[in-house]
This record gives sequence, structure tokens and C-alpha cells, in this order.
Amino acid sequence: MKKFMNWLSTVFAPKMNEICSKPWIAAVSSSMQKIIPFILTGSVIYFYNVFHSYLPALPDLGMIADYSFGLISLILAFVVGQQCMEKLNHPFYLTNCGIVSMAVFMMFIIPGTDEAGNMVIQGGRLGATGIAVGIVAGLFTSIIFNLYSKLHVLEDSTSIPDFVVGWINYILPTLITLGLGMVLTKYCNFDIFEIVLWIFSPLAGFAQTMPGFILCCFIPAVLYSMGISSWLFGAVTTPIFLAGIQENINMVAQGLPATNIATSETVFTAALVTMGGMGATLALNVLMCFSKSKQLKTLGRIFIGPSIFNINEPIMFGAPVVFNPLLMLPMWLNSIVGPAIVYIVMSLGWLNIPATLNQVGQVPVPVSTVMITQDMRGILWAVVLFVVYFAIWYPFFKVFEKQKLAEEAQENAPSQN
Repeated sequence: MKKFMNWLSTVFAPKMNEICSKPWIAAVSSSMQKIIPFILTGSVIYFYNVFHSYLPALPDLGMIADYSFGLISLILAFVVGQQCMEKLNHPFYLTNCGIVSMAVFMMFIIPGTDEAGNMVIQGGRLGATGIAVGIVAGLFTSIIFNLYSKLHVLEDSTSIPDFVVGWINYILPTLITLGLGMVLTKYCNFDIFEIVLWIFSPLAGFAQTMPGFILCCFIPAVLYSMGISSWLFGAVTTPIFLAGIQENINMVAQGLPATNIATSETVFTAALVTMGGMGATLALNVLMCFSKSKQLKTLGRIFIGPSIFNINEPIMFGAPVVFNPLLMLPMWLNSIVGPAIVYIVMSLGWLNIPATLNQVGQVPVPVSTVMITQDMRGILWAVVLFVVYFAIWYPFFKVFEKQKLAEEAQENAPSQN
């Protein structure tokens, strides 16, 4: 174990942090964080609609969701283009690349035309279903702008005014990017939207299986336990989760049952998998609150407030769990056992699969569980999972506590002259 932990801390973690810092990967990861406000805006409206369904006299706020979460793919195309330019250190193209990425995205979703010649866009292609296409559009545009920037066109010219050089260096990469997009979609008849979904569908399909769902929960927990931002893996899971919840919403609207378990609502918002935070650390926090170790008891009582609201950065770095082999292992086990139980329970119909967009993950369990699943059985399963997590944490915690007690005893022992 000691050799393994040494390898993790000296080889694996630094290598992963190096990968996270690569401009292209960092740009996509950062983009996922920047679209959260639009997702949360839609979440608020979907939550409001629960009350609206019982109180029809309340105003209809659906348009707010339509122009926030409903445009998430288009918004993401802009953000990816902008973030790529920022991470690649091309400040001159920050805004322009983002705008062109939006135009490329519109090409990729191939709008139709009605009899009057008006552009007709399928709303579903602008929403969560097209989020992978938004990423592709942003990366496609960014690659071209990045390559063009290396040509340094007219940068050393003394005969042409700077503002004219600026216009030329805006226009040329825009023409090249949109021209290539036109060739692909109009003359080659490529439906980029369908192609991207076809490529992406095996991954999305696997994520909706039990092994895939467990991996979606386990991998970011492992990364987090080594102090590596789980947002790196969020670039993979966010499109899957958003497409999954959108399909659930559509199916329920048609009177059909929701079937996609791998959604952010299941993993995060319902707080069954992430009870107290990623790795289900609420039970660990409760154990700390009643520890025989003064240090652990004090820290536990300081951390319990955030833990109740599923915020576990304090306990992860303060206990610490990060790079602590005695606490990393149970965290990993919880990230396998918890998702497995949740998947089985939902697939057997013992708990409703979430079918509303809501990514406000700081609502305490089991309130969040009932709110997201709209199923009172969520209380029962929240209790069951807490007991399971508690049982997994307990033996490892007691060994950790014993070490702390020994350290405290040594510190309090009278010094010998």
C-alpha cells in the first residue's frame, strides 16, 4: 500500500494535473463550469413548474428556461471557442472566435427553410441533445483560429494602419472557418449533428448501463481523492447527463416512463450517491463529530454544516481525505457501492428515476431526494444508503482515529529532560 500511495502522489497525480493544465483540455473543462449558471437558471424554472402544475394561476415562466437551458448547446459553442483562445493565449480572438463558433454550430445543426424562405430551427438541436455538437463546433473553430494566428499575417506591416490589419485578421479566419463549414454541410451533405451524435451514442449508451453509471461516479471520486479537479471528467459526463435528463423530460411529457439513470440529478442533486459530497462523506463527518480524538471531534463539528449541504471540500482537505490511504479507500468503495445500489433500486422501479431538470445540489438529503425523484420512498433509500456508507467508513475511520489518539497522547505526554 505504501508503494502504491507513493506512486499515486509522485507519479499519477502530477501527471493528471499536467494533463488537466493542457490548453485544449483545460478549455473544455473550464467551459463546462461557465455554462453552469444557464443550467441552474433552467433548473430553477423547472422547479418552479412543479408548483405551477398545482397552481395554474401562477405565471408561466417557461420562456426563461427556453432561452437559458434551451439554448445550452449554442451557448456552449461560444464559450468553448472563447475559452480555447484564452487558454491558448490568443486574447485578440477571444470574442470573435466565440461568435464564429456559434455561427459554425448553426451550420452544423442544418436549419431548414419554410415556404416563405424563413430559417426554421429544430429546438431540440439547440438544447441539451446537441451539447456535444456545441463542443465540436467550438473546437473546430478554435483549431482554425489557432493555426491562423501562427501565420502572423501583416503583423510587421508599417504601411497598413493597425485597425485595418485587425480587420483583415478578423475576416480571414472567419472566412476560412465558415467556408469549411459550408463545404462540409452544403456541398458534402454532412449532417454534422447526426454524425457527432452517432459517434457519441456508444459512450452515452454505455453510461446508462450499470457498469457505465458506476464508472461515471467512481472515476471523478478517485481523481478528487488525489486533489485533482473532477471537472476534468465533467467534460465527458456533462453532455451525457444533460442529454439523459432531456430525454427523460421528453419521455415523461409523452406519457412514457423515464429510463435514463445516468443524469446529474441522480448523481448529484438527489444526494444519494453524493451524500455529503462526492464520495458520500456525510457519514464520515458524523463519525468525526463523536470521535474520541479531540482534533477529529473539533474538525467534525466545524465541517458538519457544509457537509449537510453536500459541500465536502473542508473535510476532504481538512480531515484530510485527500492522499490519506485510510480514508481514500472507503471513499472509493462508497463510489462503487452507492451508485450500484441506486442503479438497481431505480431500474427495479423501487424509486422514481429523475425526470425534471434540477442541478441545485446543495439541498440536504433526504429533502433533495424526494424533491428530485418526486417519490416519498426516497426517504427510505436515503436512510439505507447512509447506513451502508456509515458501515463502510467505520472500520477505516476507527484505525485513523487510533492513529490520531496516539499522536495526541504523544503530544500531551510530559517531556523528559
